Amino acid sequence: MSMRAWARSVVASIVAVLVTAFVAGVPRATRAQARSELRAPDAFAAIADRIERSIAFFVEAGKVLQHPRCQNCHSGDDRPRQGETGRPHQPPVRSGPDGLGVAGLRCSACHQDANYDAVGMPGLTGWHLAPASMALRGVSLSAICAQLKDPDKNGGRTVDDLVTHVTNDPLVLWAWAPGNGRQPAPGTHAAFAALFRAWADSGAACPRVGWLGYLFEMHPAN
Repeated sequence: MSMRAWARSVVASIVAVLVTAFVAGVPRATRAQARSELRAPDAFAAIADRIERSIAFFVEAGKVLQHPRCQNCHSGDDRPRQGETGRPHQPPVRSGPDGLGVAGLRCSACHQDANYDAVGMPGLTGWHLAPASMALRGVSLSAICAQLKDPDKNGGRTVDDLVTHVTNDPLVLWAWAPGNGRQPAPGTHAAFAALFRAWADSGAACPRVGWLGYLFEMHPAN
């Protein structure tokens, strides 16, 4: 190992320890509350730099994008996840060529036009698994942001199309009304849509990629 590589390894280890110590010093209830809330765009008005403010909007909206209600159907492969820990869907269904399931085991066979709380079955018209190119599970915010802006991965959408999607799509709104026994997405849908609109209007900047960013994005406070 070269001296430079060794030095980077040492610094990364030190920062990881400091981050862990800092997180450990914050009460769990406080951390849980922070993750379950969304700040409105006005909360970032003091950030003078437009790009930095845009990034802040996206990071805040990222609490929703990285929540199980979104990740479970944006799994990044051909199998949905379920629950709060993203366990593989049971029965072991597959997305099929259209995301609606395979012949003989379509999503709509179980997931009807609305939640069926009597048996804990989530549902909404058009229930399906997102394409693997739109993965949210196990992906950093930097990568999610770049992916969202890439027409080859986002279904050919513009940034304004993305705002319309998160504002109006019933499957997005469902994340805040997921039925009994499921945590809703953080904050409110109105706050999430406002953050996305603010992000788009401020240039749709993405969080920076880097080893320090990796520590915070891939190892968030629990």
